[in-house]
Amino acid sequence: MRIFLALAALLALSACGLKPMYAGGVQSASAQGLAAVEVPAIQGRGGWLVKNALDARLGVGGEQTPQYRLDVRLDDSLEALGVLNDDTISRERRILRARYQLVDLATGSVLLDATAGSDAGIDVVSSEYATIAAEQKALENLALEVADQMATQVALTLRSRGGAPRPAQP
Repeated sequence: MRIFLALAALLALSACGLKPMYAGGVQSASAQGLAAVEVPAIQGRGGWLVKNALDARLGVGGEQTPQYRLDVRLDDSLEALGVLNDDTISRERRILRARYQLVDLATGSVLLDATAGSDAGIDVVSSEYATIAAEQKALENLALEVADQMATQVALTLRSRGGAPRPAQP
């Protein structure tokens, strides 16, 4: 009976209509579309981290001619979360938010206008060095998370448009 239920579940799953976004590897329409996205420099240390993470996820640096531009504005803030009786901070929260737009370079139209963000809690300890190191590590982790969110949304947007970049115009 269990085997029958397992087989029925597998059949139902195969009929759900889901298909892999990156089927076909680097030759897939999604991968080709992502490789055609240019990410200009983003201001600040957080911007540098997000840009590097986006470049890695989008496959930038290949042979593809840029056909899209991803404009990103970051808001990086650090706020006190826990304050003790003697007005010292015991916990901080680092928040990284990105507002981004995917622009079609040929037409100038905005294909995607969205936000991404994440936050992390940081314990403030007696060692100032340890606290600064924790703040920097939190920024690195948040940059990766925000870049992942943005790359996923860009991939979905390009996939819904047909994914494959247009042929180069002579």
